[in-house]
Amino acid sequence: MENERKGSQQGVARIVKATRYSWQGFKASWQTEAAFREEALLAAVLLPLAVWLDVTTVERVLLIAAVLLVLVVELINSALEAVVDRVGLQHHALSGKAKDAGSAAVFTTLTIAIFTWVLIVGERYFW
Repeated sequence: MENERKGSQQGVARIVKATRYSWQGFKASWQTEAAFREEALLAAVLLPLAVWLDVTTVERVLLIAAVLLVLVVELINSALEAVVDRVGLQHHALSGKAKDAGSAAVFTTLTIAIFTWVLIVGERYFW
């Protein structure tokens, strides 16, 4: 019984630490990444709008998921860029390829979000 309690306390401590590290990541991205700030501000508008709109539950989930996916991929792209920059700031073809691929991933998720919002909101309210 004692070992189980100790294990669960470590589990809670681990979750608390992981949460702190996550908030540090959000804070660092907010402070250093203009694209993340812009996308986060857009999310601050679109997420409440998705909740407010008269759409089905599935459509609401798609609208919210599309916006959150952009933020997730932007955070991953920021992490990728930080690692590439940590390895070296001199130009290298593989570094450029990695950064370009991260940028393409963000562009792809932005495209998904735009299409999702245009199709759902457009069908519901405009045509």
